[in-house]
Amino acid sequence: MSLLVAPALTALLVAVQPGTAHAADPTLMTNGFYVDPASSAQRWVDANRGDGRAPAIQASIANVPMARWFGNWSGAIGTATGAYTGAAAAAGKLPVLVAYNIPNRDICAGQSGGGAGSAADYRSWIAAFASGIGNRPAVVVLEPDSLGDESCMTPAQISERNALLSDAIAQFATKAPNTWVYLDAGNPGWLSADTMARHLAAAGVSGAHGFSLNVSNYLTTAENTAYGNAVNAALKSTKGFTKPYVIDTSRNGNGSNGAWCNAAGRRIGTPTQWGGGAEMLLWIKAPGESDGNCGVGAGSTAGQFLPEVAYKMIYGY
Repeated sequence: MSLLVAPALTALLVAVQPGTAHAADPTLMTNGFYVDPASSAQRWVDANRGDGRAPAIQASIANVPMARWFGNWSGAIGTATGAYTGAAAAAGKLPVLVAYNIPNRDICAGQSGGGAGSAADYRSWIAAFASGIGNRPAVVVLEPDSLGDESCMTPAQISERNALLSDAIAQFATKAPNTWVYLDAGNPGWLSADTMARHLAAAGVSGAHGFSLNVSNYLTTAENTAYGNAVNAALKSTKGFTKPYVIDTSRNGNGSNGAWCNAAGRRIGTPTQWGGGAEMLLWIKAPGESDGNCGVGAGSTAGQFLPEVAYKMIYGY
């Protein structure tokens, strides 16, 4: 399938099939991916035009379509998601959003801790997130880290999290019918494919469009493709279905060195595109944004844009 659908053909599909299967496919309603005009890389370039690193960061990072993350820093969440998807729709492009506000977020690693204060708060937040998108086309990556490590969680916390994720998927299905939701499934270095398949099933992936892999990590596209296929094999054998998956390729250009937190010497990967071994290859974690106070980002906080890290990531050193 190509994202480059002729406008006339799209209009015909809309006219002939209002509210039918086509309407649930956001790629048929758009022509390519949306470039965030206010990404952290773009904001840094705009403020530092005289910096010698700015041209490379503009060309190789800021100009690439990537996800915008939404959490408890986003203000009125329905207003925020509505404005972002509205701008993308006006441009005829497909936006990628990340919902990152689950209670006890990043509970085991702690670098990106936080999230909604309670289950009730999260239910309200995610409902407003979906309502803000409405009928506009979008892709949503749902709660990175949420299923990758349950080792420090109690059974009650796990049960609550699964219920919240299942509810979130249902909210998108009813309130944002032209959104493809990918429930995050960690990466190949975290859990076995069989274990992840069990986690996904328990969290309601059957109701989502698919699952996402390698968010904020560095493992190669080939490693993730093998893992995604193995997860699907496990889902097929135990639950009778498979799901499309997407891979975060923003920082996997030369693979992993075994570290996950601001690893040195990593390189940007294949730019956002349709296909490439998965349903989509997406830049979900923005290159140059810190993973936390660790590695080559020592002294920074998670999400802070580090121009020197970004610049080195372009060239792989």
